[in-house]
Amino acid sequence: MDDTSTAVEGSTRLTSGPRPTSSPSVHTAHSLDHNACYSAISRKDARFDGRFYTGVTSTGIFCRPSCPARTPKQANVRFYLHAASAVDAGFRPCRRCRPELAPGHREWNRRQDLVGRAVSLIDQGALDHSSVADLAAGLGVSDRHLRRELQAELGTGPVQLAQTRRLWLARTLLDQTSLPVSDIAFAAGFSSIRQFNDVFKEAFAATPSELRRRPRADPNLPRSLALRLPVRGRLDWSHLHGFLAARAIDGLEYADDTSFTRLLPDGSVTLGGSENMAPGIGTTSLRVEFMVDDLSSLSHYIPVLRRVCDLDTDTDAVTEALRTDHNLARLLDQPVPRLPGAFDRFEVAVRAVVGQQVSVAAARTTLGRLIALGPTVSAKTDDDQPSGRFPTPEELLAMDLDQVGMPGQRRQTLVRLAEAVAGGTVDLTDDVNVDHVAKSLLAIRGVGPWTAGYIAMRSFQHPDAWPDNDLVLAQTADRALGLDRAALAERSKSWSPWRAYAALALWRHSARPAESTAADDITTN
Repeated sequence: MDDTSTAVEGSTRLTSGPRPTSSPSVHTAHSLDHNACYSAISRKDARFDGRFYTGVTSTGIFCRPSCPARTPKQANVRFYLHAASAVDAGFRPCRRCRPELAPGHREWNRRQDLVGRAVSLIDQGALDHSSVADLAAGLGVSDRHLRRELQAELGTGPVQLAQTRRLWLARTLLDQTSLPVSDIAFAAGFSSIRQFNDVFKEAFAATPSELRRRPRADPNLPRSLALRLPVRGRLDWSHLHGFLAARAIDGLEYADDTSFTRLLPDGSVTLGGSENMAPGIGTTSLRVEFMVDDLSSLSHYIPVLRRVCDLDTDTDAVTEALRTDHNLARLLDQPVPRLPGAFDRFEVAVRAVVGQQVSVAAARTTLGRLIALGPTVSAKTDDDQPSGRFPTPEELLAMDLDQVGMPGQRRQTLVRLAEAVAGGTVDLTDDVNVDHVAKSLLAIRGVGPWTAGYIAMRSFQHPDAWPDNDLVLAQTADRALGLDRAALAERSKSWSPWRAYAALALWRHSARPAESTAADDITTN
């Protein structure tokens, strides 16, 4: 997969350079084709919202491509890959189309080059409590080099990227909550009310109070905060809810008929609800409700939730690419499922090992025992369902795993995995190359291709990861596509770079989609 390949949607290219071999693709590129972008805004094409932004020199504002306002003259527009670039160029966000509410662009989290990794880390809050120099050092470059690379591709620097992220969160909280402005300022990551007011007024040409749509909060109410997160395309929450609910770990997670709750270190978050359970492909936003002690943690949790629910992927474009396989197309009567991400990458790695050669239900029982042995926290849900948190590698190594009830070999694999992560042999942080992670995982005795592929799918949301030797994939391919195990391995190559989504589609098609198991991870190593 070429992480810097050209961005297309259907037959419209937005970038200069050669046309990619698969169409459509949802990759970010290093430059934008002015004519193709202008064609997109002329059509009010919402598929490009969040992929680029349009600055209008005659008005000094910038919009998303679907803005309903009259299309400006081509000579009066400038196009930007990132909203921060438009802000840095002196444009203000349009109050009509609200570019700050556009869905994100998933490719920033998938690109493995310096700029892609930097943008992804900044979006996750890397500069909230650290300096640009610290960020650059973590990426293995000097801060001067990092600034130069970001400026060259995006036309802006790391500080403006972080500041725009804070502004967007503040604007969302102003619109969707009744929190006091002072609470919003600190929740968005600003260090002072004065700084917040100054930066906000410069960006929006209005004070926070002037743009406020809700009355001030009652300080005596519980600290519950409901938000709606925008989705690229439409969200099939019923399927995503089913996936998460089937894997909910007792003591950490809880699911009812319409929602899913996860305990956080300082509270809890509930995803979905009855309004997200619409028939068909559901809604264009996901309802989330936080109960947290520290509102400043929202700036960290929101990007995590976007990844957990894969809200920024254009599933229509991925589906169209996979439908080029006529046999697979018969199973894709609706867009491919979204690829569930990780609240914690080590947790997903443990889930993968525990899930070797057993059903999802059996793995869930074992993981519940693991949570019961681990650290506990105070629950913050209406019914106090969750009571624990997932252990760190060091905490797992200190546990008596004989009480968990796993076979000896798998228990030893779990210990070796925890030792590798704790010792740094396996790096599951945000700024690593996924292929390098897979190689380091496969070096662990007891970890085979299925486990490494599943971790790449869920922990890193690698779109081309493939859980090799998955029994349900093999059974479904044999029954629905007429492919035996060897033929499936060969055919799956043609589904690149979207094999993870093809696997999800096959699991969905299976009579028992949640029953995914590994065939031979223990015996292959």
